[in-house]
Amino acid sequence: MVSSDYWDAEAARGYDSSSAAMFAPEVLDPAVDFLADLAGHGPALEFAIGTGRVAIPLAARGIRVAGIELSQPMADQLRAKASADDIPVTVGDMATTKVSGAFSLVYLVWNSIGNLRTQDEQVACFQNAADHLAPGGRFVIELWVPPLRRFPPGQTAVPFDVSDSHLGFDTMDLVTQQGTSHHYSRDSDGSVRYGASNFRFIWPAECDLMARLAGLVFEERYEDWKRTPFTSDSTSHVSVWRKPA
Repeated sequence: MVSSDYWDAEAARGYDSSSAAMFAPEVLDPAVDFLADLAGHGPALEFAIGTGRVAIPLAARGIRVAGIELSQPMADQLRAKASADDIPVTVGDMATTKVSGAFSLVYLVWNSIGNLRTQDEQVACFQNAADHLAPGGRFVIELWVPPLRRFPPGQTAVPFDVSDSHLGFDTMDLVTQQGTSHHYSRDSDGSVRYGASNFRFIWPAECDLMARLAGLVFEERYEDWKRTPFTSDSTSHVSVWRKPA
């Protein structure tokens, strides 16, 4: 078993509602447009496919989509929305699990590579993507840029969301690159729930090296799915590497 946190049945049932903002057309449509353009007429493979937030609208564009998902409960939530014929899903970790076929696109969105909490596993994930790509195919990840400029000396936590219903902050170890996102959510009855997820943060340059180790060639990097130029002030990136023909 890899080091990733596991989404149990309760977490999987509430995933779509708790992530509702990521399903909004202004957030989701640019990602689907970007990925559909890269896939072309070939099939696509999503690592950490989850409940199908991206895969289902991508398949609706006529792209043949398959997925790998660590959590069986998350895969079950997807299966309630799309059949195995429409979107086949293999339950397993994205660092080592293999599926049949060669893909024109492998993609990994919304910071999910950070779920692999060791550098070795993240390197293996890049290699696994390369192994699934047809020559000329692309690997795409969407990932945040570690916000270390927000951590003054001596500070170990930084908030990322403060609202009436949710308080979220990250704690990060700058030596080990290990972090935890802490979530305090207030329900309608006034009670407060706590949840946490663990991750390993990676720099864009570290991603490029992992890609190079896997035999992939850097192609392009943007701040977001709308192809906003990536700069030193960007807080996230969408990066593309190509498998040489």
